[in-house]
Amino acid sequence: MRLVVAGSPAAAVPTLRRLAASDHEIAAVLTRPPTPQGRKRVLTPTPVAQVAEELGLPVVEATRVDDAVTRQLVDLRADLGVIVAYGALLRRPALDAPRLGWVNLHFSALPAYRGAAPVQRAVMAGDTRTAATVFQLVEALDAGPVYASDPFDIDPEATAGEVLAAMAETGSGTVLRVVDALADGTAVATDQVGEPTTAPKTTIADGHVGFDRPAVAVHAHLRGVTPEPGAYAHLGDLRVKLLRSSRSGGTPSSAPPLAPGALGLVDGRLVVGTADEPLALLEVQPAGKKPMDAAAWARGLGPLDGKVLS
Repeated sequence: MRLVVAGSPAAAVPTLRRLAASDHEIAAVLTRPPTPQGRKRVLTPTPVAQVAEELGLPVVEATRVDDAVTRQLVDLRADLGVIVAYGALLRRPALDAPRLGWVNLHFSALPAYRGAAPVQRAVMAGDTRTAATVFQLVEALDAGPVYASDPFDIDPEATAGEVLAAMAETGSGTVLRVVDALADGTAVATDQVGEPTTAPKTTIADGHVGFDRPAVAVHAHLRGVTPEPGAYAHLGDLRVKLLRSSRSGGTPSSAPPLAPGALGLVDGRLVVGTADEPLALLEVQPAGKKPMDAAAWARGLGPLDGKVLS
């Protein structure tokens, strides 16, 4: 089939590569324009645009799919559109531009976690399982009928970024399976079943970690906002990024009881008190410094008595 592929971030790259390596033809790639990146704010193409150029594929860059972009899509005469985290809504007649419309790869077991941040919200909630779902794109948010949904187990130590990267790889196979089925006429879509939940985009405020909850909830929150928008807490006036925590192996038997947010060193590891048991912090980044081992940072603070993250 003749395809148009829409996507922008790294999570869309595995699907683009898999479709480009298949028997299907990619007529064009739709992605967002370059944005300033890094301290020097250098204009940088999206990861999808960079890979499309590497593969020699035509690229259409657009912040939104207006009438002009829609005409380009119509002129492509594509059989199917495939979208993975493009970053803008498609309205009619853009949805009708490909002969078979569009399919979307979404990283949740729909109708759970409809919205921009399904993986982050699932990890923050402490979920142990999610799914890569391919559905027919409609004008309502993530509400179309489902062609395929492949379960995915969430590693209890993995960050949202790591979960998304792994799901992007496995989900690309789900996409190709659906595209193949649509090409040979065997694809069947079923309506979503269950009460929808939403996954709004995370904000900087979501990154603030409070320690007045059980360790499992604090750990899930920290993982869910890593790497974006980033987990953080305050030590007095100092803002500290919390890059990685761990509950692997449980709480050391020698760990003293700690008040929520209180810091301690146990068996060479930095731990922080929660509502029930201490949680190990493995890596932190104090303001203005590079990421560093959390225990090494703590030793540089001097005695930890009275030092509390809030």
